[in-house]
Amino acid sequence: MRIHGVLTCLAILGGCAVARGGVIIEWNDTYLDVTRLTGGAPCPISRAGPLLNVAMYDAVNAIDRVINPSASYQSYQKNLPVPSADSSREAAAAAAAYTVMSTLHQSDAASLALIQSRYNAQVAAIADGAAKTQGLSFGQIVGNSLLGLRANDGYNADPSYIPGGNAGDWRVTPDGPVVEPYTPHWGNVQPWGLQSGSQFRPTRLTDFGTMQELLQSSEYAAQINGAAGLAGVKDVGSRFSTTRTVDETEAAWFWANDRDGTSKPPGQLIQITQTVALQEGLDLSQTARLFGLVGLALGDACVAAWDSKYSTPIDLWRPIDAIRETLDDGNSQTIPDPGWLPLNDFTPPFPAYVSGHATFGAAHAAIMRNFFGTDAMTFTIGSDEFAVNPGLGYAPDHTRTFHSFSEAAWENAMSRVWLGVHFEWDARDGNVLGTQVGDYIFANNLRAVPEPRGWAIALTAVGSLALQSLVRSRRRG
Repeated sequence: MRIHGVLTCLAILGGCAVARGGVIIEWNDTYLDVTRLTGGAPCPISRAGPLLNVAMYDAVNAIDRVINPSASYQSYQKNLPVPSADSSREAAAAAAAYTVMSTLHQSDAASLALIQSRYNAQVAAIADGAAKTQGLSFGQIVGNSLLGLRANDGYNADPSYIPGGNAGDWRVTPDGPVVEPYTPHWGNVQPWGLQSGSQFRPTRLTDFGTMQELLQSSEYAAQINGAAGLAGVKDVGSRFSTTRTVDETEAAWFWANDRDGTSKPPGQLIQITQTVALQEGLDLSQTARLFGLVGLALGDACVAAWDSKYSTPIDLWRPIDAIRETLDDGNSQTIPDPGWLPLNDFTPPFPAYVSGHATFGAAHAAIMRNFFGTDAMTFTIGSDEFAVNPGLGYAPDHTRTFHSFSEAAWENAMSRVWLGVHFEWDARDGNVLGTQVGDYIFANNLRAVPEPRGWAIALTAVGSLALQSLVRSRRRG
């Protein structure tokens, strides 16, 4: 495992123990619990994640930078005030998290109770004194600063959307909840690290030219019927499929099925991050950075996926419309099946291309691979779906084990085809898009601070205040 910059405790600063990332892990538990409680669309949930985790990262990292600049990382926010070197990092992280989450959920009493309980427990566990007081004050400043930075990012822009009326156009699906399309404006939300939501926009569908040309293509027919090396959703995604394997059916249900009462797609990936962070024994600084990067990637995965869903000339209908041909697709290779049902009992209310699950999963895998320096890591996780949907017949604590981040991401992507709510090109291109997003986020955010040169290297451990004093004295001399 290759991780830059584990802080050292030199004699000049006194002895110290390595701090584990418990405060970060625990606030993400609260994030998951609040998500289960409130439900809703995936994109606002993916925005809350980086607000929480970037705030905690900036709070912890700013104190690290004072203690040992050469072993710290770049802040996400610019021009934060410089904290005192003896500020409690745990207190700063707790206050930053509390500030963000209590603001996001200020009108929800049940969520606020969870948030307040977590904060009270963490603050009580920190010894009273100046370090605690300074940490709490600084964390609140960091949290409020990030909330202000993102206040006008477009998350609350006009979400109105008029579906197309032609074959291929997304519309409210039959046999599903009649709800407004989820967050059609999200592709225009200000990204966290990308240059724009369209930076890596896939062009597979628009390369056909028009919707009519797409629908009449053999490639489109293959998405429905299948072909060599390609899973046709009409067969493998059917509620009564005879070719979908037992393992594929389990995987279909396993991967965060957008159902209220679960932690949703971003939440399940946060659970993987928690599992691996604890498994690898990351300290507080490492944990804060890992979750900060994951938060940024998941936040931008939704911006990028929703750009592809809503911001191109082709907002593709879901398999249930395509297979039933609720409007004639004009393709002689497709045979309408008016009674076809997907394995899932509902279809998410937004266009098919690209798959949000696939984009989220691949963005997460890219961050994890880059952070740990390897894709090959074994981990075991469960699924909220089994607890909230006991009729499936799985034990609530049933788990699946993966041996690489990319393996999990690809199964996550394909699970939506096996569930009958996506075409395979949604999964494939979402997987590529998410990988591009995650790699870009890692390469351009929360990077290691350039190490000092010459005589300054030996002095970084004394803290930035002492170093600045020495520099001033040399200048005067």
